[in-house]
Amino acid sequence: MVTMGRSIIKEPSIKRIPLALGVICLSVLCASAQVNEAASSSVSNGGTPVDAGHGSDSMRIGLVIDHGGIDDGSFNQATWAGIVRFARELELERGTEYTYLQASSMDDYVPRLIRLADEGFDLIVAPGFLFERAIDQVTEKYMTRDFLIIDSVVEKPNVASAIFAENEGAFLAGVIAGLKGRADGRDVFGFLGGMEFPLIERYEAGFTQGVKAACPGATVLVDYAGNFGDPGLGRRLAASQYDAGAYIIFHAAGDTGIGLIHEASVRSSAGDIRWAIGCDVDQYADGLYGDDGSAVLTSIVKRVDVAAYDMARRWLAGSFPGGKTTTYGLSDGGLSLPERNPNLDPALLAEAMGYVDRVISGAIVVAEEL
Repeated sequence: MVTMGRSIIKEPSIKRIPLALGVICLSVLCASAQVNEAASSSVSNGGTPVDAGHGSDSMRIGLVIDHGGIDDGSFNQATWAGIVRFARELELERGTEYTYLQASSMDDYVPRLIRLADEGFDLIVAPGFLFERAIDQVTEKYMTRDFLIIDSVVEKPNVASAIFAENEGAFLAGVIAGLKGRADGRDVFGFLGGMEFPLIERYEAGFTQGVKAACPGATVLVDYAGNFGDPGLGRRLAASQYDAGAYIIFHAAGDTGIGLIHEASVRSSAGDIRWAIGCDVDQYADGLYGDDGSAVLTSIVKRVDVAAYDMARRWLAGSFPGGKTTTYGLSDGGLSLPERNPNLDPALLAEAMGYVDRVISGAIVVAEEL
């Protein structure tokens, strides 16, 4: 049986929540005003709505990204890669038939979405849950446009929501951790979550089940930081888990997880080998130390590029799932390991892929909660 230790640190989030709620509320009020103003302007200027030409042999697709930029090494860059792949297959012209706009802040989300809608783009894509309110506002006034939100859900008839089976990806992380620990004679592992709500709890549940499957009798230590943006806190929590015997820690904690990776790197560079498993993107480079070492064992990659590409293809084929939520998992490549895994032994990797095959076949069902 997997033993779990748990602590939840609330104080950091308590300090941040009032400001965050204030920003969100102000953004929503501004968004509503911006949408109404833009919609009125579009009508008065004689804007012609573009019919969603589903089943067409061409289309116009636009992306709005956040302040991180198009080369952020994360969701922006990966989503754009999926769109570029699709556009090149159709030989679309960049700028007129596919493009992206960058927002400098959350206040820019609505104006950027509106601009693409007014310019007649058929499918408008927004990656990340921070776009949820802006999409919800804009789509009310632009029902002739189709929208895709990735990694969040907006229940509107012209919005397709693409989410991921985090529990499945985390299960793979747990299997790899368990196999590595078993091979090295270690049976204590850790999970670090950003905040405790269902999405992050799916990571915890999947990881724990994976560890249990590969290393029966293991202990999984669990901490929730209370926010996603405090690397210092992440490092302190990781240090506590490592001091308690954790060999490998998996995180779903955003920038807080960077602190975990740093702690693993510092210890490993001093000869006390500890591992971290990255989340959402390939975090191997974040764990570099010495001449050629990295404390990141592997990462569970959320393939937002797969979602963007697949949804664009569906739009073109006339099967765009507006008003529906599509979940991507291990079976369709929506979750995967990085292309390169220098720290994974080929035999261990092959054994882990055997577990993946069993999840895909249904022989193993990964629960969303413990």
